[in-house]
Amino acid sequence: MSYDLKIFNSVNDLSVFFADLLKNNVDKSPEKINLVLSGGSTPEFIFNFLAEQYQSKISWNKINIFWGDERCVPPADSESNYKMAYDSLLSSLKIPETNIFRIHGEADPPDEAKRYSEIIKNNVPQKNNFPAFDLIMLGLGEDGHTASIFPDQMDLITNDKICSVAVHPVTSQKRITLTGRAINNAKRIIFIVTGENKSKVVSDILNKNTGWEKYPAGFINPGSGKLIWLLDKATAGLIETNE
Repeated sequence: MSYDLKIFNSVNDLSVFFADLLKNNVDKSPEKINLVLSGGSTPEFIFNFLAEQYQSKISWNKINIFWGDERCVPPADSESNYKMAYDSLLSSLKIPETNIFRIHGEADPPDEAKRYSEIIKNNVPQKNNFPAFDLIMLGLGEDGHTASIFPDQMDLITNDKICSVAVHPVTSQKRITLTGRAINNAKRIIFIVTGENKSKVVSDILNKNTGWEKYPAGFINPGSGKLIWLLDKATAGLIETNE
């Protein structure tokens, strides 16, 4: 696996890096870019940072917003990834509603997986018969899941769909998720991981420690795109590096 690794002293420093990376992608693109958002506490921090510091620095009208996964709950539910992104970022921006493509968590899950796949097909350029997103944000669970691809559903890494229905292994909550093939077709994939509680799984994946194959995130490796890991020092504590 080829990747760039960036380690930051603070989540604030990480947020600056991500914000500048996003701005550069938007500035360099003659067309709209297609950005996939992640849920989670660190993305929420980044979204608040963007809303406060980059509201006027980024041409938000040049960004189409998608989600990598969504819990099957209504958009006003506190568990909704859409609600988190809206409250922390999107509500503060001058971004056309037509640029925002939310997953309908309140809909029938199999129907919504099909609908959202078609939405993506119709709005994101295709490469190798899969969408080629410009930038995908990903988080990482302590169990090695990413998006809503869990260790007991590894088939979601390789199946031929764009979106599928996933089931949380503990709560049995249904979710809609991008599949591994859809994620791996992106131009840039950014893992954003903070906290000492994630240090072991990050080390297992990046160092290819024994048992890394049980982690879905270990199979995120874009064929022709770029993979970047953004970590804080606590998360990176167990990684073997040459630095």
